[in-house]
Amino acid sequence: MDNTAQKILPFLWFDTNAKEAVDFYTTVFKNAKINSITRFPGAGKEIHKQETDSIMTVDFSIENYRMVALNGGPDFKFNSSISFFLLYEDEKKLEEVWGRLLEGGSEMMPLDTYDWSPKYGWLQDRFGVNWQVMLEKERSSPETVVPMIFFTGKNQGKAAEAIAFYTSVFHNSYIQGMLTYGKENPFANGHIMHAQFSLEDQTFMAMDSGMENDFPFSEAISFMVNCKDQKEIDYYWNELTAGGDPAAQQCGWLKDKFGVSWQVAPAGMNEILNDPDKDKANRIMDAVLQIRKFDLEKLNKAAGKS
Repeated sequence: MDNTAQKILPFLWFDTNAKEAVDFYTTVFKNAKINSITRFPGAGKEIHKQETDSIMTVDFSIENYRMVALNGGPDFKFNSSISFFLLYEDEKKLEEVWGRLLEGGSEMMPLDTYDWSPKYGWLQDRFGVNWQVMLEKERSSPETVVPMIFFTGKNQGKAAEAIAFYTSVFHNSYIQGMLTYGKENPFANGHIMHAQFSLEDQTFMAMDSGMENDFPFSEAISFMVNCKDQKEIDYYWNELTAGGDPAAQQCGWLKDKFGVSWQVAPAGMNEILNDPDKDKANRIMDAVLQIRKFDLEKLNKAAGKS
C-alpha cells in the first residue's frame, strides 16, 4: 500500500509515552519510520493538560502502513477490543517480530500451530497494544498490518451487522470472506468466527468472541478518516454518528453505534497543527477545541485564510 494515499489511519492513545512507543516499534520492524511529529501549543492547556511544546502526536509507518500515536493522558487504556494482525510469509521474520514485541509484554495465546495457521500467536506488548501474528503461505491481504475489531460483551454477535454498516458507509468497500461458528459452540453459534473486509481499499478484520469476556471499545484506539473537503467531512460524520453516542462527539471525534471511536478530520491536520507561527497554531487549537464536527470555514478563519 502507498501509505500517502491511506484514507483511514489507526490512532493510538498513549499517556505521555507515545514517542517512546514509536521508537520501540521502529526498532522492532525493519521497514519502519517516523513521518512527522506535532507538538502541543499553549492554547487549550486547561483541557489537554500537556506542557507547551511537548510532543502531541507521532505519525509513523510500519510495513508501509501509517498509524498515529497521541500523548493524550491517562484516561484510556488499551485492551483486546482492537488489535493488529501481522501477516507474514517468512517464518523467520515472523518469529523475530514476535520475540521483539513480546519483550516486556505478555502472551495472550502462545506462538504455536493452530487449526487456522501453521504458526500463530496473540500478545500484548509492553505498552498494552495487542498484536496477532500469523504465518500465511498464500497471502490473504496486500497489507502486512491489518486492524482487527473484536466484538465482546454486549457487542458479542454484532460483527456481521458492523461489517455491513461499515461497508455501506465507506466507498470502495466489499467483504472478502466470512467464517461463522458452528453448533459445536452454542455460545457463538452462527456468529462471526473470522471475517475480512475492505474499506477504501484497506483491509480490516472482525470477529465475535467465542466465549464470555468483555473488552469494551474506547478512545484508546480510534480510526481517523482523512477527508478532502467539507462535503466529505459532513458525509462521514453524519453516517458514522447515526445511532452513536452524542456525548462522545467533540473535536472531530465520535463513537459509532457499536462504540468504536472514529475521527473525521481534514487531510493534512499534522501540517495544520505544526504551523511554525505560534499565534496561528494557538488560534487553530482554540478553534479545534470548540467544535464537534470539523468546520473548514472556521478552521481557515482561525488560520487567517479567507
